[in-house]
Formats: sequence, structure tokens, C-alpha cells
Amino acid sequence: MILYIIGTPIGNLADISQRTLDVLNSVDAVACEDTRVTGSLLAKFHISKPLLMAHQHAGVGKMNAVLDLLGQGKDVALVTDAGTPTISDPGGLLVQEAVRRFGSELKVIPIPGPSALIAALSISGFPADSFLFLGFPPHKKGRQSFFDRVKDVEETVVFYESTHRILKTLVELQKRIEKRPIVVCRELTKLHETTYRGTVQEVTQMLENDTIKGEFVIVLAPNGWKR
Repeated sequence: MILYIIGTPIGNLADISQRTLDVLNSVDAVACEDTRVTGSLLAKFHISKPLLMAHQHAGVGKMNAVLDLLGQGKDVALVTDAGTPTISDPGGLLVQEAVRRFGSELKVIPIPGPSALIAALSISGFPADSFLFLGFPPHKKGRQSFFDRVKDVEETVVFYESTHRILKTLVELQKRIEKRPIVVCRELTKLHETTYRGTVQEVTQMLENDTIKGEFVIVLAPNGWKR
């Protein structure tokens, strides 16, 4: 009874590891965020496995189907649409429930792979021995307090943002810390990968004059850090 936590490419299929392919070929089923996305990925590598939706928004019944397989002694791989499962991803609930239900009988094994968080942090040039990852900023409730908190953090801060909110987020940061060094990564590992570097004010201006498309990772220098 093994639950594999597998990182999948965040854009470039060449980033998939041989170990990932070996495990995906060996498991009895794959638990995923979206069966269409994962089915397409597996098909590219000629892998055919039963696919089960298994995240907190899919409903208890579908998650129980995965847990039932594990209870039968089957091996299951957990993947997300892109990147590493459970990192700012709803798959974490499945891991929690599996550990709670099966305890020491269950092996939970990570198969390391791509992560937009780590990719962006690694190229930022900011201190990475200690950092704070915050997922996505709140859309409404708690949004202002989120940015109030970020401005005072004395560690590197990393968070995600969508195409539709990236400029609004930068404007919120600019109100508080316009001179703070920042790196904004767009479409990491993909064809149109772009990295914007400068102060919050400078990067906001860059994006205002550019095409806003894709997925973004924001890396903010620690409070008081000098480049």
C-alpha cells in the first residue's frame, strides 16, 4: 500500500524524470486534479491508467474511491495539473485522510519534480536559506491584511498570482513598498517564459507596458535587504 506524491512538469515536458515515468507505469491508479489534464500528460508518454479525481473540491465520494483502493493494498500516484501536489494545491487533504485512516501501514513516498515556487526562488538572487511561501493572495476578505503582513516580513516572500490579478497585486505592493526589490516570473519553463527584475515600482511599470498572459510567481526581497 503506497501513495506516491509525484511532481509533474509545470510547462516543459522534458522536465519529467525517468523515475516519475517508471512509477506512473507501475501504480494501479492515478489520483489527479483534472482527469483531462492528467490523461493528456499520460497519453504523451503512452501510459494508460485508471484516473480518479481526488481533491477537496471533488467530493468525499471520489476521495473515498482512492482511499478504498489503498485499503485493498493497491499503489496509487497522486499528481496535480502541474508541479508538486499539496503545495498550494488541494491534494493535501487526500494525504491527510490516507495517513489518518491507514497509519503506519501506509507508505507515502515523494517523487520529487518541478515546482514553480522553487524554480522562481532559485533564480531570484534573494536569500533562500529561510523564506515564507504564501500561496495565492486572498481575492477579497483578508486581502489588505495580506499585503500589510508581507511588507514587514524579514525573509524572502514567495507567492503566486493569476493573470487577472497580477497588476492589482503589484499596485497593492507599490502602495506599501515601492522601492523593495522584487522578481516576477511569468510562464516558467514555457515558450514565453519571462523574468522581470527591479523595484516593485519598476516591475509594475514593466508589466503595465507588456502583454499580461500566463501564470505568475512573485518573489519579494526581505524587509531591509539591499541588492
